[in-house]
Amino acid sequence: MAVVSIRNVSVQNAIAKWLDPFVFNITFECITPLSDDLEWKLIYVGSSSSTSFDQELDSCMVGPVPVGVNTFTFEADPPVPSKIPEEEVLGVTVLLLTASYREQEFVRVGYYVQTEYEEEEMRENPPEGIKYERLVRNVLVDKPRVTRVTIDWGTEDHLAPSSSSAQGGAAHEPAPLPPVPAPFMPEAAAPSSASSSFSAAAPTAVPAAPAAAPAVAPDAPAPREEEQQHEKEEEKQKGVEGEQRQQVPVESTA
Repeated sequence: MAVVSIRNVSVQNAIAKWLDPFVFNITFECITPLSDDLEWKLIYVGSSSSTSFDQELDSCMVGPVPVGVNTFTFEADPPVPSKIPEEEVLGVTVLLLTASYREQEFVRVGYYVQTEYEEEEMRENPPEGIKYERLVRNVLVDKPRVTRVTIDWGTEDHLAPSSSSAQGGAAHEPAPLPPVPAPFMPEAAAPSSASSSFSAAAPTAVPAAPAAAPAVAPDAPAPREEEQQHEKEEEKQKGVEGEQRQQVPVESTA
């Protein structure tokens, strides 16, 4: 069970100049007293090809941590331009907010960051050298990626041990960094959604229902009954003709 859990993270300047500092408001909850401080870090991923270009923008120690909900503001300087390959400056990268206890990372929140020129003309025709003072960044705060890791909090007296520690399992290693996405494409040039996270199932053929038998009128007589009725009608007709012949007057020939 995690002793500390993040309740909310808000980026105060999600859209800002590239050289402006980052400002985060962080709210977390602690359910039992901790004897040591929490360490928070902000890391800027400088390249998608190597972690050697990652920059730790700043770190801070928060403590002592009381039980309950706690809030603090974390401000960090922007990345150093000279430590980023020039061809990796523009486009999409990743910003990581991590939290550790006793040098054990237990949570990280990853954000995609889009970097481009502020003026449309410079976006369409970039200069030869990067003009950092003309760049803007956009932290995509609506799509964070949260990774949690089970650690040893050293609070056995307050909480029951986790299943892994009870079984003598090894400590969990920090989760790998979230992947850096492909270069940003404007909405107008973005490809259509040819694929998605799920595929629609092919429609299942439904066999045709057998043809219904023709309905039989409830009053229709059976074949034998129809024949008997026809014979009665003929006899009745003959009787009527005989009566008519008897009623015809016979003229005298005398």
